Order: sequence, then structure tokens, then C-alpha cells
Amino acid sequence: MKYYLSVLAGAMSYGILSTIVVLAYGEGYKLGEVVGAQLIIGVILSWMLALYTKFRMKRKSQADGKASGAVAQVFKRLTWKQRLMLMAAGTPTVITGLVYYQSLRYIPASLAIILLFQFTWISVLIQAIGKRQRPDKVMYLTLVILFGGTLLAAGFLEQGLGNFNGLGIALGLLAAVSYSMLVLFSGKAVPSAHPAFRSAWMVTGGLVLLCIIFPPTFLFNGLIWSQLLVFGLLLGFFGAFIPPVLFATGVPHIGGDMAGILGAVELPIAVLLSAIVLHEHVSGLQWFGVIVVLVGVALPELYKLRVRRNRRASLVSGSGI
Repeated sequence: MKYYLSVLAGAMSYGILSTIVVLAYGEGYKLGEVVGAQLIIGVILSWMLALYTKFRMKRKSQADGKASGAVAQVFKRLTWKQRLMLMAAGTPTVITGLVYYQSLRYIPASLAIILLFQFTWISVLIQAIGKRQRPDKVMYLTLVILFGGTLLAAGFLEQGLGNFNGLGIALGLLAAVSYSMLVLFSGKAVPSAHPAFRSAWMVTGGLVLLCIIFPPTFLFNGLIWSQLLVFGLLLGFFGAFIPPVLFATGVPHIGGDMAGILGAVELPIAVLLSAIVLHEHVSGLQWFGVIVVLVGVALPELYKLRVRRNRRASLVSGSGI
């Protein structure tokens, strides 16, 4: 049960971010300052975790009387080529954050998170194009459910497209595309590296890219010691630190399929906080749309679990056990 709760808490942490960003904008902070503060805190926390994990495993191996070679094997030194690969794999995180956070300037947070969740079908489309194969019937049904749920959850059917900012919608969808690329490619970069160091190098790569796009002047003009530091701590903790740690803990034990289902809790959390904290209007029809989107996200994963369960059952019955 604790592994399910771990993944659930990680997804809920992601759902908090959009509300914090809108509050930071309300205090007059700019995009580069908000994302920069988040990543700096994220880098510090990630490297602290990586070094603590290595120290703890060394102590444990010494206490158990085991050879230090086992620890060295787990934490084998990465080459600079591997480090650069991990840093490059972390850049989509920054791009997603920049585009997603920028969309919050033009559209409500409740709409921005719904648009971000379009990564589910965008990922399927990218995979289908890359493999040159059509999605199965279950995926087509999922896409229809997601599209219908999005129209309801976003309020397009109630208010019409003309009442929404076109640039904000475009940025929200662009964030979904970037997040799809992150999901598809980040897991393929140096999978043999320990998760703690893997995450640390990826966040570091994201920070380097951000400093190129937005030079961190807030570090030198004293702005970092204002309320920006509070927002940076919150965003870094709930966005760049807690979710990777909790996912690394829970996902290996419950599987990627179930993790995908539990991860969808990010959507209702973000919409709920938008309504409570930011006082954004979310109608009953929009809440119904959120539920429909969650069903669409969970449907293919539940189908995979059912197919696997049926295969196991047939194998057991076929073996005469």
C-alpha cells in the first residue's frame, strides 16, 4: 500500500505547481525568475539527495561487512558523455515548464492543466508515427473519450472558443507536446545510472539551459532574498524534488501501468486548488469533464492490466495447476 501512496503523493505534488506559479505572478515576478528559482532549489535538493544516498549505502555496506565493490557497482562513475546525455534529457523539463507557466498568464490554471494532459494522446500519436503503425481500437476509443472530456472540462461547450485566449491555448498545447517528448525520451537516457544521480544530472542540465535563455540576474540583484525564495522553495520541493523521489520509490513496485493511472490524480488536484485558492469558476459540467478525462487516461492502462491477468489465468489453467 505504501508504494501506491508514494506514487499518488508524487502526482499530487505536481498538481500544486500551477497554483503556486499564479500566486507568484500575482506578486509581480517574471517567468524566468519563477522557473529559475524553482530549478536552483531543485538542483540543490537533488544533489543533496544523491550524495546522501551514496553515503547511506556505503555506511550500510560497511555495517553489513559487505565489500565496497557492490556499492561501487551501483554508483559506478559516469563518463562525461553519459552526463551530457542526462543533461540533454533534462532539457524538455525546462521547455515544458517555461511554456506551461507562460500559458498561465493568459488562461486559467484549471484550463492550462487540462491542456497539458493532452500529452496522453499526443504521446500515442508520436509513437504511432515513429513506429509507422496504427493505434489499436482501445486507443481510438481512449482518444475519443479524452477529446470529449477535454471539451467539457475546458468549458469550450459552455463558453465557446471565442472567450478564451488563443495564445494561451496554443502555449498549453505546446507544453503538452514538450511533456510528451519528455515522457518518451527521458527514460531512455543512461538507464543504468542510479536514479538519484540520474535525476540530479537531468535537473542540472535543465538549469544550464534556463540560464542561457534567462540569465539569472535575480541571484545578483538581491531579488532571490525576497518572497521569490519562498516560491522557489515551494516549486523546487513539490516540482523538482519530491515527485522524482516518490516515483523512484513506488513505480518499480507497482509497475508503470498502475503508476500511469495513479498519476492522473494531478489533474483533479490542480483544478480543485484553482477553484479554492485562485477562486476560478469551475462548473459542474467541467468537473464531469475532468472525470471523463481521468477515465480516458486510465482506460488503456486498465485494459493492459486485464489482458495480462487473463494471460496469467490461461497459463495457470493450461498447466493444470
